[in-house]
Amino acid sequence: MKKVLIAIILILAAYLLIQGVRCHMDLRKAKEKLDYYNKIELDLSYGKIGYLNAGEGEIILSVHGIFGGYDQAYENIKSRVGKNRIIAPSRFGYLGSDIKGKGTPKEQAEAFNELLDSLEIDKVFVLGASAGGTPAIRFALDYPERVKGLILFCSAMPVNEEPDKYSEYQAPPQPLLSNYAMYLISPLLPWVIGMPSSTVKDIMPVGARKEGVILDGKLTNPDMERNFHDYPMEELKMPTIIVHSEDDDVASFRKVEAAKHRFPNLTLVTFPDGGHMMKGHGAEIDRALDDFINTLK
Repeated sequence: MKKVLIAIILILAAYLLIQGVRCHMDLRKAKEKLDYYNKIELDLSYGKIGYLNAGEGEIILSVHGIFGGYDQAYENIKSRVGKNRIIAPSRFGYLGSDIKGKGTPKEQAEAFNELLDSLEIDKVFVLGASAGGTPAIRFALDYPERVKGLILFCSAMPVNEEPDKYSEYQAPPQPLLSNYAMYLISPLLPWVIGMPSSTVKDIMPVGARKEGVILDGKLTNPDMERNFHDYPMEELKMPTIIVHSEDDDVASFRKVEAAKHRFPNLTLVTFPDGGHMMKGHGAEIDRALDDFINTLK
């Protein structure tokens, strides 16, 4: 038993050391990658917002998910840069973007509205991916005159009826919100959140995103359940396209099936596989967006 215990301790120590080295190396690469982006910082009435501005054509305001930032917002839709102008901001608490008020989805929509005013942009297609679906939907409800169409990529969905109970905090526990901690649990990501272990490389540096993750957990992710009556989806005026994988383990497709009747003018595009990132379906997504956007020019 003593030898077994020593072996376990040695294996654990080796794992901690190896993951620490890998974390250090990938953190450096992640910071270097961020430096390649041509990030713009703009002073709004409440503070700074960081964003990317690339491409020409019909404008897409890209709203990223949890553990994101302007980088994720851009990467989610960068294939469209040859066809569209992409405005990809960091949401509250992500990669240096300040927080307005409490940081609610409604306040985030107000910040997006102010950003468009500052950029002298009248109307956009707004795209919400994953957790970014909630502030994207909020923006479409609050500023319908500015939205040509609503695009939802494997997005959070409104519930069908007011829930009796819901999780008050919907994000990873705060003690895990560090680069090293996320690396230690990375082998468990496929089982815990349905994402590959390599996802840990895409969310670094975690510290620069931590405030946004906590905000998503406390406010953004529970908002459509907590404030059910503030999301009258049936009143949406603009066309909506939902693009979703049926095997998505992060944003369950069951929620899409339950909520789709609430969208008055809906195009639904689904794939049997691809997971939360809809891998392998880039060409199909691009064609679907061509049809959706070109019809509404």
